[in-house]
Amino acid sequence: MTLPWLDLPLVWAGLIAFAVLAYVVMDGFDLGTGILFAVERGEEDRDVMVNTVAPVWDGNETWLILGGGGLLAVFPLAYAIILPALYPTIIAMLLALVFRGVAFEFRFRAITRRGRRAWDFAFFGGSLVAALSQGLTLGGLLQGIKVANRAYAGGWWDWLTPFTVLCGVAVAIGYALLGACWLVWRTEGPLQQRCRRQAGILGVATLAMIGAVSLWTPLLSPAFAQRWFGWPGIALTAPVPILMAALAFGFWRGLVLKHHLTPFLCALGVFALCFAGLGISIFPNIVPPGVSIYDAAAPPQSQAFLLVGALVLVPLILAYTGYAYWVFRGKVAAGTSYH
Repeated sequence: MTLPWLDLPLVWAGLIAFAVLAYVVMDGFDLGTGILFAVERGEEDRDVMVNTVAPVWDGNETWLILGGGGLLAVFPLAYAIILPALYPTIIAMLLALVFRGVAFEFRFRAITRRGRRAWDFAFFGGSLVAALSQGLTLGGLLQGIKVANRAYAGGWWDWLTPFTVLCGVAVAIGYALLGACWLVWRTEGPLQQRCRRQAGILGVATLAMIGAVSLWTPLLSPAFAQRWFGWPGIALTAPVPILMAALAFGFWRGLVLKHHLTPFLCALGVFALCFAGLGISIFPNIVPPGVSIYDAAAPPQSQAFLLVGALVLVPLILAYTGYAYWVFRGKVAAGTSYH
């Protein structure tokens, strides 16, 4: 089965990009909630924080599976290059997510206070390592991967550079911002007030990190600089700072006026805008600097066959995700539990 009238690599690149973005914005806030365990010491408040994400955290990771599985099935060459180049960060991320999931469940079953503290620390550590690993992976991909004869040609530590470390810290801070804004929306009382203050501080830090990464990225490659500052690319990139300023204004206004949902929506918008900027930088490459989506694509028959399944599964995932968020909407109070 082929679809000659349809640009299948482009369609699949869009689907995988959507899955990755969905994972970032959905799992980002529950990873951020775990990171904020570092500053919330009360056991009751930590229980409330965990219970805000308890019904949805595992479903959020569905999008990571969809993105990774789609990359393997539809862009096997990209999968075969990216994984060897970024094995340390990807393995660290997966182990952290597994460890975090175990800690998530076991902290409620700890008998002693010391055991609860240990699992709380594990939950925080798994969330932080997963966030840092995702940022390091992003930075390692963005800075370019050495390729020779359609295979990874670099070393084990090529991913570790000052730029990737900056990206790792930026993602961790950004996830903490999402977590704080999520808790502003889903909690009340003193915990909500503290999270609102934390969101203000993290908002400033996130914008500073976005600025630093944005200024550094064009220096990585002349192609990036041309894409951002040359014509016709500048026609796409010029609105980005304006939209970012508008989102920042909406975010601060929401915090000042004590809106519950507005800061979270604006923070999600910031992440979506950053993701769009990443796409502008590398498209049509899937492995910078020189492997495009067309070079890495599977045969058209495979893409078309898999697309049929995706057209069925993606709406189902969206439907049950939306239903889960709707059922468990509203504020989470102390003493509430989904366990």
